Amino acid sequence: MENFRKVRSEEAPAGGGTEEGGPGSGPFADLAPGAVHMRVKEGSKIRNLMAFATASMAQPATRAIVFSGCGRATTKTVTCAEILKRRLAGLHQVTRLRYRSVREVWQSLPPGPKPGQTPGEPAASLSVLKNVPSLAILLSKDALDPRQLGYQPPSPHPGPSSPPTAPTSKRSLGESTAEEGNAKRSQHEPGAADENRTA
Repeated sequence: MENFRKVRSEEAPAGGGTEEGGPGSGPFADLAPGAVHMRVKEGSKIRNLMAFATASMAQPATRAIVFSGCGRATTKTVTCAEILKRRLAGLHQVTRLRYRSVREVWQSLPPGPKPGQTPGEPAASLSVLKNVPSLAILLSKDALDPRQLGYQPPSPHPGPSSPPTAPTSKRSLGESTAEEGNAKRSQHEPGAADENRTA
């Protein structure tokens, strides 16, 4: 493919799947109309996505949010959902995985005039059909049906906003407490005591 360049990418028509349909279709057909839909792209900044998602979910009227991404953006989609679940406790989750057909159109690069090719002749093009993974994650403040595929209940672990249960006393290497320092200073080395006696 080194002699070709990608001209465009377009979503191929669906092959009659039940989830790919009308204008409001998607993996969650029965979603409330006030739900926020976040389309995560490969170049999206997580801090920008999370700022908008957190502000949207802070409003009492917003009861659900959907993060969706495809191809190389699927890992970023999962990251956004996990961050929001840690920031807002008690969110129910449903995850849907499917594949989208994407048609890529490639055009050959002109290496120079070939014998027998006229200068105005169009370059050869190549069409490639790819199936890329697409992920959609629904996070809802309201309880969802636990029998549906991909359901995860709210996490029982407290979020980072709650105070820790008990402070831990961990020290880094090389750091000593005051008592250990005083004990080390009060101990005399055997060679140092001999020098004091001879002087």
